[in-house]
Amino acid sequence: MECDKKYITIQQLEQHNKPGDLWVSINGKVYNVSDWSKYHPGGETPLLNLAGKDVTDAFTAYHPATAWQYLNKFFTGYRLKDYKVSEVSKDYRSLIHEFTKAGMFENKGHTAVFTLTSVAAMFGFVFYGVLCCNSLWVHLCSAMVLGMAWIQSAYIGHDSGHYIVMSGHGWNKLVQLITGNCLTGISIAWWKWTHNAHHIACNSLDCDPDLQHIPVFAVSSWLFNSVTSSFYGRKLEFDYMARILISYQHWTFYPIMCVARVNLYIQTFLLLFSKRKVQDRTLNIMGIIVFWTWFPLLVSWLPNWSHRVMFVLTSFAVTSIQHVQFCLNHFSANVYVGPPNGNDWFEKQTNGTLDISCSPWMDWFFGGLQFQLEHHLFPRLPRCHLRQVAPLVKDLCNKHNLPYKSLSFWEANELTIRTLKMAAMEARDVNNSGVSKNFLWEAVTIHG
Repeated sequence: MECDKKYITIQQLEQHNKPGDLWVSINGKVYNVSDWSKYHPGGETPLLNLAGKDVTDAFTAYHPATAWQYLNKFFTGYRLKDYKVSEVSKDYRSLIHEFTKAGMFENKGHTAVFTLTSVAAMFGFVFYGVLCCNSLWVHLCSAMVLGMAWIQSAYIGHDSGHYIVMSGHGWNKLVQLITGNCLTGISIAWWKWTHNAHHIACNSLDCDPDLQHIPVFAVSSWLFNSVTSSFYGRKLEFDYMARILISYQHWTFYPIMCVARVNLYIQTFLLLFSKRKVQDRTLNIMGIIVFWTWFPLLVSWLPNWSHRVMFVLTSFAVTSIQHVQFCLNHFSANVYVGPPNGNDWFEKQTNGTLDISCSPWMDWFFGGLQFQLEHHLFPRLPRCHLRQVAPLVKDLCNKHNLPYKSLSFWEANELTIRTLKMAAMEARDVNNSGVSKNFLWEAVTIHG
């Protein structure tokens, strides 16, 4: 009976927002996930970012219908007083319901098979070019093809990380380890750790690790306040060296992207050999051992050091296309400070995300992530459906007067460089005067 139900206020829910005392609300019912957070497949960070809040939209976005049956064991007996659903959320949930009825989340298409086949063919070409030819030009082409193979492997690793490649959890994990750890040398555990936090706290300066690149890059002068990263648990120091580097970031952006892969290798080792709790640590270490066995052996087969250096640098430089793309999707979008709110999921994704417009034949090249907003809103949706749902997302944004930003690859690069240059000029103001002249403007616009 209604009179027997117990209620708490939103303010009371917000008090349960720390490790060991972590409550969330889903559809107005309050759940205690303090103990479960340690075993959560997506890691503890996403739950901590949304602790003490209503997380209905985020939960719906990330979990299939079968997950709802497991919620009852976490139910506190409380319901959220004055629980309301915004019109945006109603329309968003309606879209998810339509996609579910149409079987779009289960229908994975043939994209993964095509991409895996192309990756296998590219690796075959690379090994043939290195092992069977002595020509510098063949080795150069092989390095370029290896870079493209790494890009496509990363896309498959990304998709399998969202469990949208294979039907079973175990098969997806196998694909993750092969395409991530074994073929690219980048730990899928590290990727899932950072990527889940990025999705949940998209473009939060202190919660989203994909924007925390000080001392090399800063997309907003808010970062000049030495923001404390809730993700890394440390202060992002805006010191003298950071000021110098950021002052020229619009010039160094592309050169750094050419060797950005080195940082991913470093981050992989730092996580796997840290004291942090890492899911499948042993499997991840075994996977990167596979990579650091075949890749050095392949390079060593080249006839001399000039070929070897050229081969490594060229293969790394080609992958810069992908690193740049990831930056284009978010660097020039709106940013904010603080943890995300669970009840404005749709709005936060539209404000913090930029799509890249292209022809359908380029979908393979961009790995589906040119539809970045659609992917953020429906992370369980296989990439073969993203182009199909894009017009529906755009209509919903127009209906609720929310931004739907879609630019060409060239236009997105221009906007990203302008964003970096603006922050660089503000960093120089800090250098000259000690205080940025633009903090008031930032406080009003809170824009990247």
